Amino acid sequence: MKKLEIACFNLESALVVAKSNADRIEFCADVHLGGTTPRYEDIVTLCENSEKELMIMIRPRGGNFCYSEDEYEQMKISILAIKKLPVDGFVFGILDENHQIDIQRNLELVELAKPLPCAFHRAFDRTPHLEESLEQVIQLGFKTILTSGMASHVDEGKMNLQKLVTFANDRITIMPGGGLRSTNIQEIATISQAHDFHSSALTDESGISDLEEINRLKSLIN
Repeated sequence: MKKLEIACFNLESALVVAKSNADRIEFCADVHLGGTTPRYEDIVTLCENSEKELMIMIRPRGGNFCYSEDEYEQMKISILAIKKLPVDGFVFGILDENHQIDIQRNLELVELAKPLPCAFHRAFDRTPHLEESLEQVIQLGFKTILTSGMASHVDEGKMNLQKLVTFANDRITIMPGGGLRSTNIQEIATISQAHDFHSSALTDESGISDLEEINRLKSLIN
């Protein structure tokens, strides 16, 4: 069974997804920044009102993925606090100043999150070497990579998505996302041969995931 994850940038959107056919919620804040750590109080409310699998974004700010020591400490504090709630895992990714995977910091966060699984988000697409970055993320213990195939949009990265799924060889889940909608999900699914998919299901400027679009996406991948 293929899985659909919906990125929700506010509580209202997440509560829509809670009533949908989607399998999982990636909960974050600040859509205009590409997603940041959501408010603790909103996570609590969502946990009380949803039975969906729930992944929480750990990202202290928008912009690049190379963080100061203070920002890194905030990421650790967030994981330790949120880990006490009934969530199912975390989503993050740290790069160094050369856009390479920051081995030490990512490893520390993966260890801190245990036994909850971690997904490496689209910071992956900023790295220079597809196969090398893939192997590093696998070795670090991440369970999933959210990626557009080293591009800004899944349509542009679809052949790289196919490569990633092949290279991963079931050692890690490759989850296409970034511009994924009901209009292109079947093509991306066919080319990539992925089993998990990620979309915000946003169809207008409201910032709220569209229930019909979510259910359409789910039906199209199965």
